Amino acid sequence: MPSSGRDDFTWNSMSGLSVRLKPVLLQSLSELERVRLQEVAFSRLLQDFDLGCQITIPKDGQKHKKSLRRKLDSLAKEKSKEKESMPQAFGITLSQVISNDRAQKQRQELQTQREEHRDASDLVCSLLHLTSWRSSKDKELSSSNSSLSSNSETPNESPLPYTPEAPPRTCRRGGVSVDYITDLDDNQSRLLEVLQLSLPAETPSNKKKQRDKNLSLNHIFRQVPRVVESCCLYLEKHGLQTVGIFRVGSSKKRVRQLREEYDQGVEVQLDEEHCVHDVAALLKEFLRDMPDPLLTRELYTAFINTMLLDHSDQEITMQLLMCLLPPCNSDTLQRLLEFLATVAAHAQNSQDRDGLEITGNKMTSLNLATVFGPNLLHKQKSLDKEFAVQSFARAEESTAIIGVVQRMINTYETLFMVPPDLQNEVLMSLLETDPDVVDYLLRRKASQHSHRACSTCPTP
Repeated sequence: MPSSGRDDFTWNSMSGLSVRLKPVLLQSLSELERVRLQEVAFSRLLQDFDLGCQITIPKDGQKHKKSLRRKLDSLAKEKSKEKESMPQAFGITLSQVISNDRAQKQRQELQTQREEHRDASDLVCSLLHLTSWRSSKDKELSSSNSSLSSNSETPNESPLPYTPEAPPRTCRRGGVSVDYITDLDDNQSRLLEVLQLSLPAETPSNKKKQRDKNLSLNHIFRQVPRVVESCCLYLEKHGLQTVGIFRVGSSKKRVRQLREEYDQGVEVQLDEEHCVHDVAALLKEFLRDMPDPLLTRELYTAFINTMLLDHSDQEITMQLLMCLLPPCNSDTLQRLLEFLATVAAHAQNSQDRDGLEITGNKMTSLNLATVFGPNLLHKQKSLDKEFAVQSFARAEESTAIIGVVQRMINTYETLFMVPPDLQNEVLMSLLETDPDVVDYLLRRKASQHSHRACSTCPTP
């Protein structure tokens, strides 16, 4: 199916479509494509570039998958510690933050559905009550008339219609239905453990074969923590003209209060009542307190050593390193760099349409890289005693860290673009295992290309 030249990568689908590969955003690829792209980028880095260090593909924060028994043991411990509050945003792995945000959103949606269902049930109950009341009155009137005609002294009583109550949740027959696994009682948990532990264990080879089948062909949902997104949106709206943003001090008390609210899962609404410097400090604290930096420790030396390459190779190497990052890291980094580039674009004074001067925030890409660089790219945090010994070595690396982050801010628009040659290698890799998947991806790419072409056509 591929018919590629040196700079032209064109594929022909089974249905006869001719698809020419074009640069696409990393976030637009499916889960399966992104996993294969990691492998392709890793191979390309090893073959074409000498970064003078060992390169490994970073994990997504979940270092080892727990066995079912360990999961159930952990669940039991969590049940015993329900009263203890665990942080939901700060000081935990990025993948766990994303998971907490998703769980909170699902709880909110479930609560909304329950409230809507409750409102509908109340309405039905009210109508049934009104109907039964009218029926009762009609029967009383009929009984009264009958009593008068027969001279009976015993009036007829009209009992209220019987409405059976729903059986308790734990008494339902059939399959167990729960909203969350923590809703299971002890007996159900043991039953679940027995059933799942009785399943045959998969061999490593079977797991590897099942990997691609378990990966989605749809786009991965945008994995940006709620606290990062809300801080960026707020600062883009209220802070672009604030001089010294990220450098002027904030209120520690107010920042701590905001932090606690996010950690408790509170739906925080940042508005004009909040202080720009408090929100800026909150964003820095989130990035600083991540157990693993956004650019990961595994790739620390690789990113630093890109500064030793020729200028033309630096951008290509950084693009390949972006492909190695877990989706939650690359998505969050893309949102953060987009925001920082917007801040840098408002660093200098400018004029509005009426000629009035607009004060710049004085935060150039270099200033922003100086502030954010140590939070985005660093090694294992040192103990106080080790810090003095390593401070000199780290001082030599600080210039490279700032240079890496500054270049990312300046080139964020192209940094996350996947060139046609890498897409071609991904499709070639998939063609060996599943041609039908390749055909599906080609048809989707053709549809996306035609949609973009239509959206750029001038309206008559």
